[in-house]
Amino acid sequence: MAVAVSFVLLVAGGVGAIYFRLNANISTFDSAGLSKDRPDADDNTSVNVLLIGSDSRAGGNAKLGGKGQSGAIGRSDTTILLHVYPDHRHAVGVSIPRDSIVDIPPCLLPDGRWSPDQPGAVFNAAFSMGDTAKGNPACTQNTVEKLTGMRVDHTMVVDFEGFAAMTTAVHGVEVCVPNDVHSGDMNPDLGYQGKLILPKGMQKVSGQKALDYVRVRHGIGDSSDVGRMLRQQAFLSALIAKIKGQGMNPTTLLPLADAATKSLTVDPGLGSAAKLVSFGLSLKHIDLRNIQFITAPWRYAGPRMDLVHPDVDELFAELRANRTLSGASAAGKGGSGTLDAKSGQTSGQVGVRPSAAPHVDGTGISVGVFNGTTTDGLATSASATLSKSGFTVTGTATAKSQDHRTTLVEYGAGEAAQAVTVAKLFPGAELEALPMSGINLVVGQDYADSAAASGPAVPLKSLADQARTADADPCSKLSYG
Repeated sequence: MAVAVSFVLLVAGGVGAIYFRLNANISTFDSAGLSKDRPDADDNTSVNVLLIGSDSRAGGNAKLGGKGQSGAIGRSDTTILLHVYPDHRHAVGVSIPRDSIVDIPPCLLPDGRWSPDQPGAVFNAAFSMGDTAKGNPACTQNTVEKLTGMRVDHTMVVDFEGFAAMTTAVHGVEVCVPNDVHSGDMNPDLGYQGKLILPKGMQKVSGQKALDYVRVRHGIGDSSDVGRMLRQQAFLSALIAKIKGQGMNPTTLLPLADAATKSLTVDPGLGSAAKLVSFGLSLKHIDLRNIQFITAPWRYAGPRMDLVHPDVDELFAELRANRTLSGASAAGKGGSGTLDAKSGQTSGQVGVRPSAAPHVDGTGISVGVFNGTTTDGLATSASATLSKSGFTVTGTATAKSQDHRTTLVEYGAGEAAQAVTVAKLFPGAELEALPMSGINLVVGQDYADSAAASGPAVPLKSLADQARTADADPCSKLSYG
């Protein structure tokens, strides 16, 4: 997975001696293809970097990746959205499955036309829009911004050659292979097992073998692309750990960066070695345990994947609110500061996220949820909050009137105590007894205002459990199924 090169350049930092060598290596893509309708920039100085690994077989990439079906057309093999928190002590990389179904917004084509909206499209089709060897990174950026509601500050693309050269430059990376991998696993069309490519267990890989490790899908776990993403995350973790362990010095960084940038395409904002290194230096103090990887919540949909809502929406809402996967604030306000990659100003240490709601046990309580405003998605958001506290949500709908200023908990005879329990999750909610059976939650404008300001009220504990930290056991979480 070529995206590893991008991530290492960002996290490793750099030194002035690299500038002159690297400037000639770096290519940029045209920013004219970026959407005219983009999310607002984050005032809290977080930084979002889109990392794309291209599996184009153009040029020397064909020898490394095989001719494949894509030929010389650029396709996105892997995509990770890296969210660097304002404190510059924490970062989360979110893998977006390449076969997931998303809405692709209009994108600029090579002939100057803009493509139409494409609802329900396969995610990696965005990078291939226009059928060019270099791909269409601006289209992928537009798609990710539409999906996440987050403004992408920078985009980086690396191909097979850049990845292979970089792993050789660092003299290999220690990885764990869950079981023997043969040439028939690398190429299922071979029709037989073939020779052993990677033996089971810990080993050092570089060049072609490193590429084989991050690209193999069949013969491990359930042979899915999701399992492959887990191994890619493990490889990134091991690679970052090695670079940090070797030290941030010219001897370590110059061969690495020289090899990597020869196959690097970036947005104009990162179009020089000085800009790349300046950004990298702002991230060098992130500890391995504070670098996490997670896959966007998904489920199978035939041969493709659906992103699971509202889970994926909550994940990106947490990132927009600059909260870690465990719910802590990393907004960087107050305290001693670290360098900000956007403005050069300092930002403070991480603080603990104030609890948006007390601990509530809703086991055995059923609630119908209604949106009493004109703001879309509030019933879904409130349902997720209830479900996380053990309530049973019987359904969601739009309320009869959509002018509710205050959230309302309606309840029938004998259900006052349960209604009070529901109201604990929604500060300021009013209670109303009605001649009815059951409990209804009607969310009002007060909830809309608080949701817009603070996002989901409950930490994404399940995602935090699924995430891999860069210092995790190299043999853990290597396959799915």
